[in-house]
Amino acid sequence: MQLKKLEIPGRGTQKLAALLDLPLDGKPLAYAVFAHCFTCSKDLKAVYHISRALTRERIAVLRFDFTGLGESGGDFADTSFLSNVEDLVAAAGFLESRFEGPRLLIGHSLGGAAVLQAASAISSSKAVVTIAAPADPRHVSRTLGPAKETIVAMGQAEVNISGRSFILKKKFLDDLRQIDPEATIRNLNRALLVMHSPTDDIVGIENAARIFQTARHPKSFVSLDQADHLLSNMADSRYAGAVIAAWAKRYIVPPAAEKEALPPQDNRIAARTGPVGYLTEIQVNRHSLVADEPTAVGGTDQGPTPFDLLVAALGACTSMTLRMYADRKGWPLEAASVRLKHEKIHASDCASCELQEGMLDRIEREIEIEGPLNAEQKERLLHIADRCPVHKTLTSEVEIKTRLKEA
Repeated sequence: MQLKKLEIPGRGTQKLAALLDLPLDGKPLAYAVFAHCFTCSKDLKAVYHISRALTRERIAVLRFDFTGLGESGGDFADTSFLSNVEDLVAAAGFLESRFEGPRLLIGHSLGGAAVLQAASAISSSKAVVTIAAPADPRHVSRTLGPAKETIVAMGQAEVNISGRSFILKKKFLDDLRQIDPEATIRNLNRALLVMHSPTDDIVGIENAARIFQTARHPKSFVSLDQADHLLSNMADSRYAGAVIAAWAKRYIVPPAAEKEALPPQDNRIAARTGPVGYLTEIQVNRHSLVADEPTAVGGTDQGPTPFDLLVAALGACTSMTLRMYADRKGWPLEAASVRLKHEKIHASDCASCELQEGMLDRIEREIEIEGPLNAEQKERLLHIADRCPVHKTLTSEVEIKTRLKEA
C-alpha cells in the first residue's frame, strides 16, 4: 500500500498525527477511518495489518493518534471519551475536505465505542465495525480500581494502563455520565459488524452480545476465536482485516465502481515490497494479490513466489487458449487442467538447448483434457498449447526497459 503522512487540525492549536494507507495505484473505491484502542496508537501492529487487508481491496484507511497519544499534540490528561469522539469527527471531516468522506468507521476497544458514538455526526458513513469494544464506555471507569475514588476526591490521579502511567482527571469520568450508549447503538442507522474474542479478558464477550442485541439490522457478528484483546497474534489481525474487507464492500462500494472499465493508459501492474520481509502487494488493474517467499529463505509464506506467479500465468494462459480454440471449433471440451513444475537445471542436461554451460530454467507442463474428444482433437489441442501468448513470450526474446521514477 502507499502511505501518506498527514497532520489533522484538532481542538484549538493541536494537531493529530495521521497516516493514510492507499491502494498501490492511489485510486481507492472508498475510504475508512480507524480509531485505535484506549491509550494505544495508530502504529499498533493489529491496526497496520487490518489496514493492509483493506487497501488490498481498494479501501483507503486513515488511522490517526488521539490527542495526547502517539505523535499527536496535546496532553492526554486533558482528554476524555467525548474528546476522542471529537477527534474522530475532525479526522473524518479532514478526510472529506481533502479526499472523500469516509464510508466505513472501524474502532478497536474504546475506539469501537467511539465510532458508535461518532457515526451519527459523520454523514458519509454507511457502515461501522467494532473490534473488542465495550458496550458501555463507562466500562473504562470500572477498571480503574481505587484510583477512581482518588480522581473523584482529588480531581485527578495517576493510573497504570497496560504497563504505562497516565494522568486521568475528573472530567474524564464526568463526560462518561453524559452519554446513553444503548440509545446510540439502537439509533445507529448504519450496517454494523461486531467482532470479539470469546477469550478476551479485558473486555468480555458479553459486551459484544449487548451491542449486537441492541443494534438494529443490518448487523453481523464474527467471533475472533482464541484472539487476545489487542489481536497481538498476527494471524488474528490479518483474519479480522480480511473479514472486514469482504463484509464492508457490500455496504460501502457501489457495484458499478468495481466494474468500471479502466482507460488503456491506466492498464498497469504495480508491486510494492515494504521495509521488512519479502511480502509484496500486487495491484493488477482492479485486482489485488500478494507474493512472498518461503520461511526457509526469510519470507513469511503468505503468498506464491514470483516464479510461482510466472509459471501460474503460463498455466492460466494455456488453459484459456485451449478453451478459446475448442469453443471456436465447436468441440465438446468440458475442462482443461494444466499442472506445471518449475526448476533450475544444468544446461548440459538439456540436449535440445542451445546453451550448454551454466544453469537454465525448465518448466514441465502436463495437460489434462476432459470431455468426449477423439485422439486427433486432443493432439491438436496439445499443439495449440504452445501457441498461448504467455508461452510465446517466455520462449521469445523479451526487452525490459527499467528507469527510476523521478522524485
